[in-house]
Amino acid sequence: MATVWEFAAVRAAFPHGRIETCAGRPLYVADAGGGECWVLQTGVGPQKAEAGARAVFQRQSFSLSLSTGFACALTAAEIGDVLMGTEVAMVDSVNAGLPGYCEVPGSERDRFCAAVGGTRQGSRCLHGRFVSVDRIVGPASDKEALAQRTGAVGLDMESAALAREAGVAQVPFAIVRTVSDLREEELPLDFNLFLRPTGWLKGIGAVLAHPAASLSGLLRLRQQSTLAAQNLTRVLRDAGEAFFSERPDSPTQAAR
Repeated sequence: MATVWEFAAVRAAFPHGRIETCAGRPLYVADAGGGECWVLQTGVGPQKAEAGARAVFQRQSFSLSLSTGFACALTAAEIGDVLMGTEVAMVDSVNAGLPGYCEVPGSERDRFCAAVGGTRQGSRCLHGRFVSVDRIVGPASDKEALAQRTGAVGLDMESAALAREAGVAQVPFAIVRTVSDLREEELPLDFNLFLRPTGWLKGIGAVLAHPAASLSGLLRLRQQSTLAAQNLTRVLRDAGEAFFSERPDSPTQAAR
């Protein structure tokens, strides 16, 4: 997962672990089913996700890897719904063309996906392909164009990079994320400004230029992220319990 809020939501699903670091990134390690569950906060974007995943896979072998956190829904959905997929592609958010999807199959992946589908998390679980882009997509028109072009259910920035590294390491891979913003929803700011070292002043300037609308939109996103985080914790906790209890005598390690 990319942000501190996603990191906290996943950690809450696997309590009593310990905080370490891996390649300078926060790493949470918890006992699970006779093995360990590693939770890495990669940072935002495909480059950071790729570097973080490579560092983890070089350090330890795993039976399953997950891309988890929040996502934008590219299909009809509600905030907090679960989006699950096993195929993901990196796409250009401007140019047309059909993407090439990456998939890393395996029996542990299928078992975990079945466990997610069997949870009673109180929200829908929508299955389908994901797409990743190298920027935060804010305009509803851009989200709609990606949805129409790809037919994907979810949009994020990290999953495609994580899937590529999982493929190199030959670790089965799946995506389990919760909806924090909708296809038809306009984001209140260009959050890409805050991802650049020199963009913070422009980002703050954008807030000050329209303070009422910006702060209202930020409050809405915060509320939506809180709901997405609560449901992410719930679904990963329930799916993890089912997954790890199915074969209690077989040590299993999973990276998220």
